[in-house]
Amino acid sequence: MRPDIAKTREFFGPRAAGWENRFPDDEPVYARAIADLAPPAGGAVLDVACGTGRALPMLRAAVGESGVVLGVDLTPEMLAEAQRKGRKALVLGDARALPILSGAVDAVFAAGLLPHVPVVVLAELHRVCRPGGRLALFHPISRQALARRHGHDPDPDDVRAEPNIRRALTAAGWTCDLVDDGPDRYLVTATR
Repeated sequence: MRPDIAKTREFFGPRAAGWENRFPDDEPVYARAIADLAPPAGGAVLDVACGTGRALPMLRAAVGESGVVLGVDLTPEMLAEAQRKGRKALVLGDARALPILSGAVDAVFAAGLLPHVPVVVLAELHRVCRPGGRLALFHPISRQALARRHGHDPDPDDVRAEPNIRRALTAAGWTCDLVDDGPDRYLVTATR
């Protein structure tokens, strides 16, 4: 197993049970991000790094009964917790090599992904999305708030900083539509 995969699993595995209890007030911010992504009714949506599947019911509601929603995560314990919560269509997989056909989805939702993977993952997300498809890179708190939580200022070299994420998205073939690093969330949307 690659060391970075082992490290990710070592961090998230023991935290899977009760993960959502640590952040009980995040649901409205998730719902707003999914509304901004605007997955099409009847479409196919991929939740990359889905964790316990917190966004899956909201994504399912957005695409309706005729749509398809699939959650992919690297950590078996997170997927097991998602299953215990009754969430379905879960796949163990690495965001850098998704087990999804090219052009198979209309939208990709990725909450908290970028701090844990190299920026080249954006090209893989581009690969699985259909032309005209949408991407949402999301975190339920801003970079400023997250940095404060960890006792420092936001790093201007962080890939999530606006000029950096815009460049990275363009290099991966996306057109960046929005960078919202406001007081209550971090959301980037892009179109393939």
